[in-house]
Amino acid sequence: MMDFASLPLTELIRPEGFDCPCGKHHVCAMDYLAIGPGVISQVPDMVRAMGCQKPFVVCDQNTYEAAGEKVAALLRAAGIETVLYIIPCAGQKIAPAEWEVGSVLMHYDPSCDLLLGVGSGVVNDICKVVGNALGKKSAIVGTAPSMDGYASNSSAMEINHVKMTLFNRAPKGILLDTDILCRAPMRMLWAGLGDMAAKYIALCEWRMSHIVTGEYYCEEVAALMRAALKKVVDAAEGIPQRKPAAIQSIAEGLVISGIAMAFAEISRPASGTEHYFSHMWEMMALERNQPYDLHGIQVGIGTVLMLKMYRKFRQITPDEKQAEAYWQQMTPEKWEAQIRRIFGKTAPEIMEMERQGKKNDPAAHRERLQRIITHWDGIMAAVSEELPDEKKLRALLEKTGMPTKPSQIGISVEDTVNAFVGARDARLKYLSCTLLWDLGLTDEFAAYLAQVAEE
Repeated sequence: MMDFASLPLTELIRPEGFDCPCGKHHVCAMDYLAIGPGVISQVPDMVRAMGCQKPFVVCDQNTYEAAGEKVAALLRAAGIETVLYIIPCAGQKIAPAEWEVGSVLMHYDPSCDLLLGVGSGVVNDICKVVGNALGKKSAIVGTAPSMDGYASNSSAMEINHVKMTLFNRAPKGILLDTDILCRAPMRMLWAGLGDMAAKYIALCEWRMSHIVTGEYYCEEVAALMRAALKKVVDAAEGIPQRKPAAIQSIAEGLVISGIAMAFAEISRPASGTEHYFSHMWEMMALERNQPYDLHGIQVGIGTVLMLKMYRKFRQITPDEKQAEAYWQQMTPEKWEAQIRRIFGKTAPEIMEMERQGKKNDPAAHRERLQRIITHWDGIMAAVSEELPDEKKLRALLEKTGMPTKPSQIGISVEDTVNAFVGARDARLKYLSCTLLWDLGLTDEFAAYLAQVAEE
């Protein structure tokens, strides 16, 4: 059995990877990784270690001021030719979307051999997508410990107003200078904590899906994620004071989360239904041309919501007749009307996803239902073993000052319920909301969520 949790970060990213009892060869090979105070000075060393000579440095106006200007100066002082591009945002925050990707591509200097992002989630995701499209390496100098995608091989992108996960290539270099991270806006520190708290739900639902659908699951990767999560939770009380040790723990936990996703080659170790509240709220905001909050803050609220839902989940007794009755009344026409109501302009893309994935196929329903009933004890074991005490986790999050209710970030109860109902259809991933649909309990749990969302 592998014990990834006992290995230092530098060993986890070794080029040869690991043969695992799960049957996969896990690898998240990087040329350079440094987390700590003052490591921004190592940016020329990172570029050279990656075998690159001319980086294309990408940032936005905020991250240029936080670290981009210094990165460019350090590279040029070291004799490394550098092209700097600041993504224009006209006073608004940049998005992980087609316009920004196209902007970077159109200004890219073909003589460059490295996409070097300076920023956090959005800049990193854009550089991964562009680097993958161009066949170039990417690297990131982080400016905030706000999300877990630094080391992952996926990017959360907005494609035609639908939030999608694109699998590409993990960055080959990561520098996270904790002196810089400690100065990040407090909301970004909260976002990092929220994104890590989500792993409780993610791991629980990964086990559920493995039981119900036979989806790949690796206990060694899950154990690595649990260890990183514990480290972050143990350090969380130091966030309001911006204690360097707390920020370092969060940064390391977020990087390990990305490594876990790279090892599994899916986002399962890090993302469950709690993430889909965020995705759905973002899609609703895009539909309405409205701003939305940081992904990690939304995910943190989604985690609290799901822990409330699991109170009721623990009381379920699977009922085959109830499930069959629900499916029979949920006609294709009724389902389509629901999709159009919740998703608006993006409904055709969601319906096309269903035509390809066939989640609504009656035969597939019955097969999943039988597995749920047969293995209900195993499902409940996952709930019992993976989820924390709801009140204790919420108290910890609130102690840092971060929001824990939808209304605190301008989200209505109606949008919260619609996000839960629509989450099952937003992706093909099997989630707890999918399991509730298979049991015919979606409407019952939606009504319950409306009652407890703001308590």
